[in-house]
Amino acid sequence: MISRLFPKQVDFFELFNAGAANVLKGSALMLTLLQDTDNAPVIAKGIRETEKEGDVITHDIMKKLNQTFLTPIDREDLHALATRMDDIIDIIWGCAERFNLFKLGTPQPVVIEMAKDLVACCELIAKAVKQLEEKKFSFVQECCVEINSLENKTDRAFRDALVKLFDEEKDPIQIIKWKEVYELLEDSVDACEDVANILEAIVLKYA
Repeated sequence: MISRLFPKQVDFFELFNAGAANVLKGSALMLTLLQDTDNAPVIAKGIRETEKEGDVITHDIMKKLNQTFLTPIDREDLHALATRMDDIIDIIWGCAERFNLFKLGTPQPVVIEMAKDLVACCELIAKAVKQLEEKKFSFVQECCVEINSLENKTDRAFRDALVKLFDEEKDPIQIIKWKEVYELLEDSVDACEDVANILEAIVLKYA
């Protein structure tokens, strides 16, 4: 009777670790795409598959939230974390899709640096989620601070990239195309910062 009232607890952290690993995979593929533009169509397909996998993981989390009475963290926090993590990979896919559709060439070095910072943010998210499971809250906070710092760095890089684009590119169509890719890349890092803010709020609640 008790087991029916209180079913086996779902391992939400296993799902979130899988989600974080998937986001990291997508960010790494985005960096590879920008460094190997000749193979952009193939790499973009890989990012699309990663985005689909992210949807599956997020759906699984939401389904189990609706089925589970007891959760290790407040339900609304788990929902927010899952949703925003999924947003990261969605934006990365949007960036890869635009790059491929626009048939763009080699990006500025500063754009490669933005993509590297995106990967670094996703690595930190994966570490923070793992440490959240182990209740190493101070480590989670350290990861969040680093993500915020990288987001500020990316903001500056984005501005520098736009200045260089407007100064050097004479074709207005190319400016529009590249600007959209830059914005999506920056948006993906902004989404990482949103995840960091959610993680910090969870830490403040449970530390």
